[in-house]
Amino acid sequence: MMEVPRGIVEETVLSFARGHRLQHDRVRDVWIVQAPEKAFVIEGAAPHILRLLDGKRSVGDIIQQLAQEFSAPREVIAKDVLTLLSELTEKNVLHT
Repeated sequence: MMEVPRGIVEETVLSFARGHRLQHDRVRDVWIVQAPEKAFVIEGAAPHILRLLDGKRSVGDIIQQLAQEFSAPREVIAKDVLTLLSELTEKNVLHT
């Protein structure tokens, strides 16, 4: 059975916290999250997941879209998405 990260469930709707945004650095060809007085690089599937955060779609909708796009098992996608979004929410990068 999949362990669900605390706080974030499929019904949750998230967006970036004030002052935070996703940006592609064309010079270095990397995705970064810009935050007040700092920035950090995100890699792997994280940029694709975060680009879907619009403050309107639920986490479940995002999981479903990714599972269809990548023809991957929904359970695998759900675990990765919930883990990433929970970590970023705990770091105050995302909010409900």
